[in-house]
Formats: sequence, structure tokens, C-alpha cells
Amino acid sequence: MFDFQEELRKLPDQPGVYIMHDKTDAIIYIGKAVSLRKRVRQYFQPSHDEGIKKKQMVEHIARFEYIITDSELEALVLECNLIKEHTPKYNTMLRDDKTYPYIRVTVQEDFPRVLFSRQVKKDKSRYFGPYTSAGAVKDTIELINKLYKLRTCSRKLPRDIGLDRACLNYHIHQCGAPCQGYVDKETYGKQVSKALEFLNGNYAPVLCELKEKMQEASEEMEFERAIEYRELLNSVSQIAQKQKITNTDGEDKDIIALASDDRDAVVQVFFIRSGKIIGRDHFHVRVGSEESTGDILVNFVKQYYSGTPFIPREIMLQEAIEDIPVLEEWLTAKRGRKVTIRIPQKGLKEKLVELAARNAQLVLSQDKEKIKREEGRTIGAVKEIEQLLGMKDLNRMEAYDISNINGFETVGSMIVYEKGRPKRSDYRKFKLRTVSGPDDYASMHEVLTRRFTHGMQEQKELEEKNMPQEVGSFTRFPDIIMMDGGRGQVNICLQVLEELGLDIPVCGMVKDDNHRTRGLYFHNVEIPIDRHGEGFKLITRIQDEAHRFAIEYHRSLRSKTQVHSILDDIEGIGPARRKALMRRFQSMENMKNASVEELAETDSMNLAAAQNVYDTLHSGPA
Repeated sequence: MFDFQEELRKLPDQPGVYIMHDKTDAIIYIGKAVSLRKRVRQYFQPSHDEGIKKKQMVEHIARFEYIITDSELEALVLECNLIKEHTPKYNTMLRDDKTYPYIRVTVQEDFPRVLFSRQVKKDKSRYFGPYTSAGAVKDTIELINKLYKLRTCSRKLPRDIGLDRACLNYHIHQCGAPCQGYVDKETYGKQVSKALEFLNGNYAPVLCELKEKMQEASEEMEFERAIEYRELLNSVSQIAQKQKITNTDGEDKDIIALASDDRDAVVQVFFIRSGKIIGRDHFHVRVGSEESTGDILVNFVKQYYSGTPFIPREIMLQEAIEDIPVLEEWLTAKRGRKVTIRIPQKGLKEKLVELAARNAQLVLSQDKEKIKREEGRTIGAVKEIEQLLGMKDLNRMEAYDISNINGFETVGSMIVYEKGRPKRSDYRKFKLRTVSGPDDYASMHEVLTRRFTHGMQEQKELEEKNMPQEVGSFTRFPDIIMMDGGRGQVNICLQVLEELGLDIPVCGMVKDDNHRTRGLYFHNVEIPIDRHGEGFKLITRIQDEAHRFAIEYHRSLRSKTQVHSILDDIEGIGPARRKALMRRFQSMENMKNASVEELAETDSMNLAAAQNVYDTLHSGPA
């Protein structure tokens, strides 16, 4: 039993991170403190009020632990890492997990390339971005390669010069072919320098050059070439018009502002790179009604910049937040150069922050209904199913499906939904080992037995190693199992659970004669379901997803030629005869036990083909 008073007395007067657990030992809150003793004790003082959200959190604390650090900065870094890893219930959390595209110029190479990237690495390349549209980045890269005739291949130059023929880009005049030695390093380098100027926003030289070339081609009656220059000119003009100058210092900045109501907040981020707005993005944040703008902003800054690969020189916020000196020190260490957090009070910078705030308010008001609809489709649908089944705390659902080709190469699928959304990282595929022929019940018995046996073994191994259960791939068991069928499928699942000593609710998704869901089979009773409700729609999505995943697995097996029958190698046996044999005998064992005459009686077969099948099956393994 955790003795709170004793543990509170043990708290050190040092900086560090504290971690709150509930009665299931799940982490529900993580925080940092300059003094662990003072900060953690505050939660358990009746006179201390931090709002409804923190009060509710304290009621669920079953124990706490802490990690001391040498400084508040170290505590901040550790807090960010732990929150990102465990996503505690009562921490203010980002709902989005986005990565942004960058343009990467491999200037460290003798013949550099312009590439698409979603990561900024310390590889001596030049990176431009982040951008908010992957499509726009790809279009820009294509335009740059056309303008400056840069290579797109992955050949190692100059080592591979002349080892292979020039690619198509050379023949359509979109590459100077440095791979053939047609362009020397110096000339190619000048083109790369022009590309870098273009990416830095200096469009005037290329616009002027393209106009001159278009005019020259037109005067020489080379109209096709003139049209090509005109299209390039239009493309560059469009890109140039998208960039709006916001200041003249040419610095990289992020402008962050938010709008919030009782439940939701939207944080808007404007990306300014080299003095130009290159894009914007917004994030939905889970908040409590008592959290201030400053509270939300400080949590956003810590989580956002712990995950993004690019940190600008300056971050502008709409109002002051706590820990600015510590945050600046942390961001400076991550960036490798000075980072400043500012709260502008007047001038253009203040107007940009105001603009970001107005955009955030607009997104919040526009997305309010969208968020409600999405919650209705997911959490609301789960609530409907809970009410229908008389259950509570229904979070993780697992559904299974069996698929085969006339009884051959039977496969099983397992899909997972959490909070009404598919969790594809937990999907699993099964290739049947013990079942031959189209026996769905036996196949389902094997799939379920393997899934839960594997999970129990993983749980035992992780317990022995004193590792968290989340590490394993099968350790998390569902709150309910949704079987694609009625009583038969449900009973098979209950049989497996009884054999393994597990107690998990099982529900059948019953279909009518037209293969449409008509109700749920639960505790030996078929429960009708409202076909217009969100719960019904969620069940239909789960059924369709389980079926799709199983069919997709089959297709992948066929495309990889893994579904290969010995019949494919027999002379005189084509697709029609192979299917007829499979349909009639159901398994290779039955086919092997048949006589030549019985084989010949199969549709489309003749005696010669039957003899070939018989000889093959009895000369090698079936």
C-alpha cells in the first residue's frame, strides 16, 4: 500500500520530474518542478486550488514517483520526452502528430541534387522549409530541375561518370548529363548556386532570363521552345506571388497564437523563413476549462519543439509565458544557435501575432461542428454500442475475418479500433498452419488461439524482465471482441477464451440475407440496432475493414506468387482445370488419394491430364 504521507516526506528539495499513476498503474500526469518537495506537496494540500482538471486528477492518483535532475533545464527536457512517450490523460496534449516536407540540396556532393525530405539531418546538406504542402514542394523541385538542368539520379559522381548511358532526362533536355562528363563541376556548380538563390526567394534573375529566352526563341520562329519558356515563366511567377514579405531582416521566425473556449483550443503557427511567410498550420489541443492562454502556450511550445526538426531563430507569442529563460536555453541547445522568445507589443510583429490569433479563432469556429461530427462518428458511436450492450469503458475493439481461395491458402486478419478509430499499427495477419479446406470455424479457432496464446506468452516474458506491457505487440487485450457472424462464430471465440482461461466479452455482428448488418449477438441474445445511428455505422466500418484487410493480404500473397500450387507445374493443367480440381477435392491430400479415373471425372479434365496429375502427386510431395 502506497503511504502518501511517508512518500511526501521523502521528496527532495531538488529540481526534477514527477510522475502520477492511477490505480491501474497507468501514468495520468507528468510535470516538472524547481523543487519536487514544494511542487508535489501542493497537490495534496486542501487549501491549494489549481482548477477542476487538476482536482479530478488528484482524486485518481494511486501513487507517484519522481526523477531528480541537476537543473531545471534538464527537468524540462525530461518532462517533454516523457509526455511525448506516455501521453498522460491530464496533460495538455497535441492532437496532431505531423511531419513537414523540406527541400534538401545535397551541397556536400560534387554534383548536388535537389531532393524532397521530411527530416532535417546533420549531413551538411542545405534545407529549405518547412512547407505545409508536400505537393507544392514536389512541384517546386520539378521546376528547379527543369530550370537549371540538375540531375535527379542517385549515381555516385564523379566515380560513376561514363559507366552507364545517359538517362531520358538528358535526351529531353532536362539534365546536362554530368554522369557522362558533358558538364564539368564548375559549370554545374553555377547552376546549383542559381537554384539556391531561387530557393532563398530571389526570383528576379530567373524571371528576366526566361523572358529573354522566350523572346529570343519567338524571334527565331522556334515556337515550341518559346512555349516551353512561357510555361516555365508562368510556373516561377506563380511561386513568386505566393511569397509575401513580412519584414526586411530576412530572419527565420515562428509566430504562435491561439483561440480557445471551454473545451478546445486551436493553436495557429505561421512559418516565416528568410523574411517571407512560406506557410501556416494549426493544431487542435486538448485543454481544461480553467487553463489560461499562457498555460496552453507553454505546453504547446514544449511539445511542438521537442518533436519538430527545425527550430527558427525567433519565436513570437501572443502573451508572456512561464519559464521563458529556461525554454530559450533548451531551444538554443537543440538548435545549436541562439533562440529568442518574444512577445511583441507594437508594430508589424504585433500585427502578425494578431493575424495568427484571428486565424486561430476562425479555424476554431469553423471546425467546431466538424470536431463534433468526428467525435460522434468515433467516441459517440462507441458510447452508443456501450449503451446497447450495457457495458462501460469500452475502448479497444478487435475484429477478425477469414479469407481463402476455394479453401486453399486460408488467411486470417485481426484489426483493432481504439476510441472508435482504426489503430493500424496493431493490425495483424495470420497464415493458417493447421487447417486445410474451407473450414471457417476451425480457421477462426486457430487464429484466435494463436493471437491470445502469443499475447499471454509476451505478457509473461515482459513481467519476468520487469518491462512495461506496451512493449509487446500482442500484450494488449481487447475490451470486447467483435466477431463477423452470429452464434457460431461467437461460440468458437468463447471456446478459445475458455481453453486459455481468459474472460473477454464477445459480440457477434449479425447480418441479414442481403449481407447487411441487422443486429448484435451478445450473451445468447440478438439485439436489434438502429440502422441510422452512429453505432451501427461504426460496426459496419469494423466489418468492412476486417474483410478488406483479409482480402488485401490474399492479394499480396498472390501478387508475390506465394500462393503457388503444385498443380501450376503440371503439363496440361491451366487455370480452369486447376480451379475445378481445387473445387472438387478441397485439399491436396484428397486429390492425392483419388484414382486417375476419379481425377478424370472432374469438369474440363481428360484422361491424359488426369494421368499427369496422378503421376506428379505420387512422385513428389503433395
